[in-house]
Amino acid sequence: MNEDLSLQERAEQAEGALEALLMMTEEGMPAETLAEAVQQPLEVVRLALANLAEFYDRSERGFELRNVGGGWRYWTRAEHADLISQWVVSGQSNKLSQAALETLSVIAYLQPISRARVSAVRGVNVDGVVRTLLARGLISEAGADEQTGAMVFSTTDYFLERMGLSNLADLPPLAPHLPDASALERELAQLAATVEVDGTDDSAPHEETEDHE
Repeated sequence: MNEDLSLQERAEQAEGALEALLMMTEEGMPAETLAEAVQQPLEVVRLALANLAEFYDRSERGFELRNVGGGWRYWTRAEHADLISQWVVSGQSNKLSQAALETLSVIAYLQPISRARVSAVRGVNVDGVVRTLLARGLISEAGADEQTGAMVFSTTDYFLERMGLSNLADLPPLAPHLPDASALERELAQLAATVEVDGTDDSAPHEETEDHE
């Protein structure tokens, strides 16, 4: 960008790129990370984020931009909580899709597990399916992975109730249903090690398309 531009002008030019990045994230992104991504000084990015947050508030969008826990991300506005709750509850009687059932199985047997690792096991992007399982109360966030910092997920008491189990130890043995489970876990560990070492993943899963809940 032109160095002769004012701070406000440079911030305005950065807003589009920041919106694009924030639309893709599932977790909060620190301003420092965003500044590095758009190759702009931190002060420019901080002003751009403040401008975007103020614009969304002023124009009464259905979402807002918040800085929570040191990371920026989009959130649904509180005044629409009832509408969203009604929409989610209205679909509770629907059966889980095959995609959701497979994702739930991976989480149940390998928990706590990150979204990226579930994607690696299934070979598809599971973002939408994970949101469905969270909305159904079958899984919940269970903190961050000690090595990668990624959010991990575990099944809930409601999952046990729906499955008719008293605890996770009552899950049926995995081997008869998935004989290559050990191989999957080894492959998963190798993939995670590769990502942690060089920050790349040449086998990124394609986006999940079979779940429309």
